[in-house]
Amino acid sequence: MLRVDGVAQSYVDIIEPEHLEFPYMRRVAAVFDTVAPAGRPLRVLHLGGGAYTLPRYLAVTRPGSPQVVVERDGKLAALVERLVPLPAGAGIDIQIDDARSVVESTPAASYDIVVADAYEAGRMVGSVATVEFVAAAYEVLAPGGAYIVNVTDLPPLAFSRRQVATVSSLFPDVCLMSEPGLLTGKRYGNAVIAARRAPKRLPVTRLVRNTGGAVLHGEGLAEFMRGARPLVDADVA
Repeated sequence: MLRVDGVAQSYVDIIEPEHLEFPYMRRVAAVFDTVAPAGRPLRVLHLGGGAYTLPRYLAVTRPGSPQVVVERDGKLAALVERLVPLPAGAGIDIQIDDARSVVESTPAASYDIVVADAYEAGRMVGSVATVEFVAAAYEVLAPGGAYIVNVTDLPPLAFSRRQVATVSSLFPDVCLMSEPGLLTGKRYGNAVIAARRAPKRLPVTRLVRNTGGAVLHGEGLAEFMRGARPLVDADVA
């Protein structure tokens, strides 16, 4: 278990990398598992590394997937490399850099999936939470590519609603996945927002079946974010 400032960030099973302890990671993995035929390699950009749990999962479930992990904390990356190093030949490139800078300098259509999971002191990094950033992420995705965001929130979920509105301002097809207790205002937790570029749509039926939680899409998602204003850079400056 990796904890940063007392907050659990990652759980790594070095014997069975397919084992994902955290429910939100299982929801992210459900997107990985359903957006392309089983075993097909995917080009994935991970913004935020932790202990590289999800890159390890993809390296096993979709061998040959070229993956780039952007981690801003070089000391953390060195600690992970010393204690739970990545397996040789996994095809995972670790870059110590700023997530937004990397996305904005990446050529268009470079990736099939972008995962935004960049946190500092338990809070989502503001520079990856805005319309301007999502627009840049949209451009680096190939047609049909998927964008995934991990959001930590607590009732009344004001930040999650704004994040859904932010992502929906760029992507035509969006859903939100979480524990039912989070949506009913009973607990703090993680929500995962998934979005997809045209011409493909999210495999919502399969996501509902695979995640075992609540999935908001279509009218339900529109009601959830009703009245929420997308975040822009000026809001987090």
